Amino acid sequence: MSPLATGELGSRKIIFSPFMKNPIVVLIFIALIGCTATKHRRTVKDVKTVLHTEPFQNQFAGLFIIEADTHDTIYDYNSEKYFTPASNAKIFTLYTGISLLPKKIPALKYLKQNDTMYIQGTGDPTLLHPYFQDSSAINFLKGNQNIAWYHANFQAEKYGSGWAWDDYGYYYQAERSGLPLYGNVLTLYRNDSLVLMPSIFKDRVGEPDVATINREAESNVFYYPASKTDTLEIPFKTDTTLTRELLEAALGQKVSGTDRFPGGEKSTLYSIATDSVYKRMMRESDNFLAEQLLILASSTLSDTLDGTKAQAHMLQNRLADLRQPPRWVDGSGLSRYNLFTPQSMVHVLYKMYREVPLERLFELFPAGGANGTLKDWYGAKDAPYIFAKSGSLGNNYCLSGYLRAKSGKILIFSFMNNHFIGPSSEIKTKMQLIFESIRDRY
Repeated sequence: MSPLATGELGSRKIIFSPFMKNPIVVLIFIALIGCTATKHRRTVKDVKTVLHTEPFQNQFAGLFIIEADTHDTIYDYNSEKYFTPASNAKIFTLYTGISLLPKKIPALKYLKQNDTMYIQGTGDPTLLHPYFQDSSAINFLKGNQNIAWYHANFQAEKYGSGWAWDDYGYYYQAERSGLPLYGNVLTLYRNDSLVLMPSIFKDRVGEPDVATINREAESNVFYYPASKTDTLEIPFKTDTTLTRELLEAALGQKVSGTDRFPGGEKSTLYSIATDSVYKRMMRESDNFLAEQLLILASSTLSDTLDGTKAQAHMLQNRLADLRQPPRWVDGSGLSRYNLFTPQSMVHVLYKMYREVPLERLFELFPAGGANGTLKDWYGAKDAPYIFAKSGSLGNNYCLSGYLRAKSGKILIFSFMNNHFIGPSSEIKTKMQLIFESIRDRY
């Protein structure tokens, strides 16, 4: 068989084989290539047209789109520039988890010595969490006469760098910790009377007619207005004393603290499926889960719990090939110090596309018009065509993920918008026009 010859058409590599000596075959091939090139030009023209209208003219936008299977660039606009990603940072957190964590959550590390069970946290966010309600560690520890908790392995800060100081009372900014319980939040709602979880705070909740704050800044004193009936989740201030009290209440027995963990090989207790945590983090944009997943990932690298160790490991190993290394400050995207490029987002999304089965991957992301943070946007009459993570902060809106075109092709994109002053709905409406054009024509 004679060698294959190659040529270039735009960004596509064309392979010429011997059968193409037939003139009719060549004409058909050229016609197909011409049709594809025409569609590509129309797509580019449509995108350019929208990007040159309001509100994109008075803000900073970046867009990068590639075809997943060929890695061809479909559109490139400011893709190498840095943007505040907001919750698009969770895409990097997701890839960290997929790269470092097993199929089930490492819930606890332990070592039994004589009559004492020594334990240390892993950062597992699901223990007694209001949504997951996992009790694996509690059930495992019950029956042990002496339990000693080693807490000095947690070396991260409770809040991330650049987090807003006055958001302490809102669910989306719960504190980070090495052994979180109940999601590090107090959950309140009213039936005939006030219901609290955990109930340890029952004497610390005020019920005024009106409350301007949910919690005192420096203490676990909470406020739940007397007229309120819906569920309220308020982060509590964590410390070793409170964590031990909560653990003792859940176990129904005393837990001692220890400043050392004995030598010997530790065992690991596993709990629920890790994918269930990824899905909740991505679909609901849960910041607490994102932060704890980085801490949890660090527990697989050493006994020291610190999400920055997991980030450094990823950037030095799995993500060493990034053309624009990010300023990656936290796992959730709460910090405005984060800086990522659209190219970097697409790079990580492409890695997941290559490494994770498509059905599993799309199940983790919010689906346009169907669920999670995209339930009200980017929908379709038949089936979802957008599977992506949104990111919102004041004056910023980003969306990065996967688009399934009507042709069946999968495209990977990152669309980042910073510094607009109008409502984000204006941005989303124009973005939807672009996505629909690409879906229909590509």
